[in-house]
Amino acid sequence: MQQPTPVTPGTPPLAVPLDPALRRALDDLADATGRRPEDIARDAVEAWMRDEEARVRGVAERLARAHAGLLRKLGE
Repeated sequence: MQQPTPVTPGTPPLAVPLDPALRRALDDLADATGRRPEDIARDAVEAWMRDEEARVRGVAERLARAHAGLLRKLGE
């Protein structure tokens, strides 16, 4: 069984409404893996954030390269 991700003390919980089918699936997965639904959801959000941050960073880098000349001129 994986250890839960530590949470900063005093951080208020985030309530995320899930449709009943998704909640049942989350509960079933938690039961099958011996983990808490909250830990699975937190891990999913962390993974999504890493992926989304990498995607946004990639877009920003491509835009910066495509417009490098203009950005240099603006910086002058």
